[in-house]
Amino acid sequence: MSDKPLWAKDLPLDMELHRFTVGADPVTDLSLLASDAAGSAAHARMLGETGLLPEPEARALVGALRDLRAQALAGELVIRPEEEDGHTALEHALEARLGTTGRRIHLARSRNDQVQTALRLFMRERALDLGEAVHAAAAAFLDLARREEASALPGYTHLRKAMPATWGMWGAAFAEGLLEELEALPALWGRLDRCPLGAAAGFGSPVPLARGRSASLLGFTRVQASPMDVMNSRGRHEQALAAWIVSAAGTLEKALWDLNLYSTEAFGFISLPDAFTTGSSLMPQKRNPDALELARARCRELRGLAGVLAHLAGGLPSSYHRDHQFLKAPFVELVAKGEELFRVTARLLPGLVIHREACEAACTQELHAAARACRLAAEGLPFRDAYVQVAKEIQDGTFVPEPAAAAGLQLERTGESLDASRAWIRDRRAAIDTAFESLFAWGNP
Repeated sequence: MSDKPLWAKDLPLDMELHRFTVGADPVTDLSLLASDAAGSAAHARMLGETGLLPEPEARALVGALRDLRAQALAGELVIRPEEEDGHTALEHALEARLGTTGRRIHLARSRNDQVQTALRLFMRERALDLGEAVHAAAAAFLDLARREEASALPGYTHLRKAMPATWGMWGAAFAEGLLEELEALPALWGRLDRCPLGAAAGFGSPVPLARGRSASLLGFTRVQASPMDVMNSRGRHEQALAAWIVSAAGTLEKALWDLNLYSTEAFGFISLPDAFTTGSSLMPQKRNPDALELARARCRELRGLAGVLAHLAGGLPSSYHRDHQFLKAPFVELVAKGEELFRVTARLLPGLVIHREACEAACTQELHAAARACRLAAEGLPFRDAYVQVAKEIQDGTFVPEPAAAAGLQLERTGESLDASRAWIRDRRAAIDTAFESLFAWGNP
């Protein structure tokens, strides 16, 4: 077995240049190894079923790749420094197990469609993981809204008190905002649910392949038909998933800001759980909201990583270019950090302590001014006249507040919609698991 790159042609190799071209791949590709093994298994099985490889060899490849995938998922498969990427590590591992048979895996395949397939499988899996994490955060907001549905909270505009609200209204707002993101997930999934395997270097395979069979083996519902579009889509789907993550994080960012503000001594509306605060290195009395502040910063960090993807993917002509290699590291980082953000938030929310008396005391009489103006207008006074009258009452101290009608939060409907989104995620995951079980059952023990 050689440690040379898969593309080596026995020509001189400048090692400094080689290290530059390899970059971060030996680390980044660890996240893609399991997906690469699954894509390779589908390719090997398709070759065996179509007669392009002898069936015993194809079965041996699928069996070995099943074991390698399990090792990758357990974090036991490594990419050695002298191996340039996960493709090389995987092929070397196959050769070590199967000898010459391991070297047959690359028939009718390019590293271009190999990495696209691994990335597509990775994105598909991570989209479901992210969906579950966003669902967990949304459910935590909904639980808070149910628990504190009628608990008073001043509503603010311009960071100035505006109208009366409730913690139920606050929690429901973020549950619904994240639900909206979950309801957008199936459309994103539709973009990812197209198999690129068989596109080779972007111009199709020199030998006839059963691309539809490869797609079904991996649980895709269709093939990404144009081999040139497979290469052109490098970066496109990464940006689509990144945009979804950033949008959901943008919803969360406002909640994190509010909680930081409401937990200050000046507001005193809430206390954070001790496990989510840290102490000062100098001041013994301090408990700092580091988890909230870092989570808030994480939202901006995700936008920055998405910007890196946009810059790297833009400004290129069609087909594959080595520039695309640099997309992997920020994309894998963005996905991991996005999922972590939502899971941490879901763990934080149940531990919040709401100080109801402080919130009620902050709901001072003038917050009901709009309700009184609307009542006067409903009784026949033009609203602009009612507005002026109420303003005068506040100025001369004669204002008597009128309680506003309670907002219809429709918490049960939000809960039902969240349940439907979670069921969709579970159905997609079950379909993938079934496809993979069938794929790897074909391999030799």
